[in-house]
Amino acid sequence: MSSSGIVAGSPHEMRQRIRAIVGAASGNLVEWYDFYAYAFTALYFAHAFFPAGDPTIQLLNTAAVFAIGFLMRPIGGWLFGRLGDRKGRKFSMLTSVLLMCGGSLLIAVIPTYETIGIAAPIVLLVARMAQGLSVGGEYGTSATYMSEVATSKNRGFYASFQYVTLIGGQLLAVLVIVVLEFTLTTEEMRAWGWRIPFLIGAAAAVIALYLRRSLHETTTAESRANKDAGSLRALLKHPRAMLTVMGLTAGGSLAFYTFTTYMQKFLVNTAGFPVKTVSILMAVVLLCYMAMQPIFGAISDRFGRRNLLFVFCIGGILTTVPLLAALGSASSPVVAGALLLGALAIVSCYTAISGVLKAELFPAEIRALGVGFSYAIANALFGGSAEYVALRFKAAGMEGGFAWYVIALMVVALISVCFMPDMQKHGHMRDEHSPPR
Repeated sequence: MSSSGIVAGSPHEMRQRIRAIVGAASGNLVEWYDFYAYAFTALYFAHAFFPAGDPTIQLLNTAAVFAIGFLMRPIGGWLFGRLGDRKGRKFSMLTSVLLMCGGSLLIAVIPTYETIGIAAPIVLLVARMAQGLSVGGEYGTSATYMSEVATSKNRGFYASFQYVTLIGGQLLAVLVIVVLEFTLTTEEMRAWGWRIPFLIGAAAAVIALYLRRSLHETTTAESRANKDAGSLRALLKHPRAMLTVMGLTAGGSLAFYTFTTYMQKFLVNTAGFPVKTVSILMAVVLLCYMAMQPIFGAISDRFGRRNLLFVFCIGGILTTVPLLAALGSASSPVVAGALLLGALAIVSCYTAISGVLKAELFPAEIRALGVGFSYAIANALFGGSAEYVALRFKAAGMEGGFAWYVIALMVVALISVCFMPDMQKHGHMRDEHSPPR
């Protein structure tokens, strides 16, 4: 019997593993849908909470609140990572999706600045902090869970579905916006239509809670009872693993958010495409990007995760400047879409294996904490701030400088890969479920 409660080699093993992945993935999709609904509706509600004459200033204010949501992630990574290691992955994942539901519902019903004044952006901030806390815990626990239910032979493939659902959450948010844009007028979207995606997210969380109730627990009673379980003191005994996760996340998350979340505003403000055109374009691109994840995850099982990371880092360093320059001057949505897919193919070499790679660095008793907390710190500093930093470069008249900022963080990721241990020889999960290859 494996730690996941799934009998290795049993006739129903594959179906049990798939059900476990689907259950974990459902909540992950809802979490990220709710989180990204904010980013994709900001163009419509910025005026409602931050009245100002300059649209760029309004976007800067909403981007700042978006970034603050990321700053809550280290706390969420610590809190839910500790819960995941001490109380079980299932308990942690149920709690995090419940908190996300509350944050999304709160945003959906907040009165505007015109109605309650300064209280409006304050309540918005509180809701985003709750969502940031939730997502900070979701990443580490779900990455750990999806890695633990797989065998060593196909761990990259199974774990890649974390980013399938993460991107799926983005895609679902975009699709909801597209439907609303073609159903409602711009005035209706700005007046009340932007609230609908948050109501949908709150309702979907209820379904995710139901599906997650049936999950197998992947930790053992012995692991949860360990005195070091979920302990920061024990985590600090693994400084190399922590620094590796933080270095990879710094470059990987920044690249991810640059070519996904920030792209919607970049293609509108810099390339000059209409908002509706960009929404459709991003929906198509994200669908293709989502489909890439299992492919690259399977490649990592065959050729090694470290090799894929080298492709990501070196490819990103060489192509970020020309890609962003070309996207900024793209003449048609087709050209912009092709360029974006090229960029995201490179980013997939990181995102498809991000969760499993980090999970392999830590022993079971501090795995959820180690993945979630280390990731959340770097993601808060560099991923969540990507849009804000990019807009600051633009406001200062140095938009091209942002590409070099991205490259600098990819160099940090490359250094981390160079000093990373070989997971197939030294990874903490190599003996779980099946012997090492």
